[in-house]
Amino acid sequence: MLGNRRVAVPRDLASITQIDRAAEAPPNDLGVSERGLARIWEAVENLYRTGLQPAFTIVIRRHGRILMKRSIGWLRGNGPGEREDRVLLTPDAPMCLFSASKAITALLLHKLAEDGRLSLDDRVVEYIPEFAPHGKDRVTIRQLLAHRAGIPTLPVTNPDPSLLQHWDAMVHLLCLAPPFDPRFEKQAYHALTSGFIIGELVRRVGGIELRDALRQWIAEPLGLDYMTFGLPPEQRALAPLHYRTGPKPVWPITAISKRVLGVDFERAVEASNDNSFLSSVVPAGNIYASADDASRVFQMLLDDGEYEGRRILQAETVRTATRPVGKIQLDGMLGIPIRFSPGFMLGENPVGLWGPNCRAAFGHIGFLTVLCWADPERDISVAILNNGKSVAPAGFLRTVRIIGAISRSCRPVRAARLLEPQP
Repeated sequence: MLGNRRVAVPRDLASITQIDRAAEAPPNDLGVSERGLARIWEAVENLYRTGLQPAFTIVIRRHGRILMKRSIGWLRGNGPGEREDRVLLTPDAPMCLFSASKAITALLLHKLAEDGRLSLDDRVVEYIPEFAPHGKDRVTIRQLLAHRAGIPTLPVTNPDPSLLQHWDAMVHLLCLAPPFDPRFEKQAYHALTSGFIIGELVRRVGGIELRDALRQWIAEPLGLDYMTFGLPPEQRALAPLHYRTGPKPVWPITAISKRVLGVDFERAVEASNDNSFLSSVVPAGNIYASADDASRVFQMLLDDGEYEGRRILQAETVRTATRPVGKIQLDGMLGIPIRFSPGFMLGENPVGLWGPNCRAAFGHIGFLTVLCWADPERDISVAILNNGKSVAPAGFLRTVRIIGAISRSCRPVRAARLLEPQP
């Protein structure tokens, strides 16, 4: 197929696999059979055999302990067409969370609400008066976090990715933008836009820059290795580049990508490797973390705001952050039925984003196949990070099979409290 790009896959996948055996607990101690653990890893290997993922890391926590912490592939030297200077990936390598960053950034606003600095039912204009044009003075912070603020796209034709570096310009454009839905009732995924308004709220209300807020309120209390917006120059050699893999995107994928991301699929992948992207603060899309870092955050949320005896967020804050905002509806940008909380993509029954019977689960997807979620019923927190960006059906199908393998191997152990939707 024209433009089909894949990476070299060795016959012996064990030769490019790294397992943190010191971190992994015996599966039987966590209520998972040896066969269940093998089933999950087989699903990961089957995805890798597609040649669509140069680098892949996964961390699964079950009952608060690490069930799986592994990597497969190469840090560098094995992108499509590359065959030199190969370096193996390690499980602790930092990778970009892409849109899964939204869930982490949202917690910064929830922290301000917890501290009494704002309320999610406050209107955005109470803190950013210039957001008012075109009826947006009615938008609440809760609506903003749940993709109901009416600003899913920039009011700019063919925006250049370099615009993401210009914070004040982004905020100004979004404040002037007419709403997607003048009644603010329709959900439309805000891929990159809402993050700048969320970030501006953190800056104005908290009197703190986002990198400092993320470090002080989340990364340091949780003892995370990386978690930051972008990546410092001295750490960039530790993170793999991103590659467009598989078949060259064609319509309607190209149209969907342009609508959601604002730029062509391939341009979005290229831009994610630019130093400008790595140096910027893109609240909805450029947090870097290891899979262990991300899993710890979701474990903390799973444990009602605590991690290893340290209180990070109040339990009520976690419940508010994961409570649905309205009923499930067809998303105006993604074109699929989905529920959002103020910051998270929610699961559904009988099947949802996070597997079968996952209505209590919450998490976020990043650039197609980055997946971070927690499932209270199965008592798991999961982070799956990778650097291959592909529209190949095999990639989606085998990623879904990984989720399914995790769900089958980690059977429900408790009845989760299902929160009523917030109007």
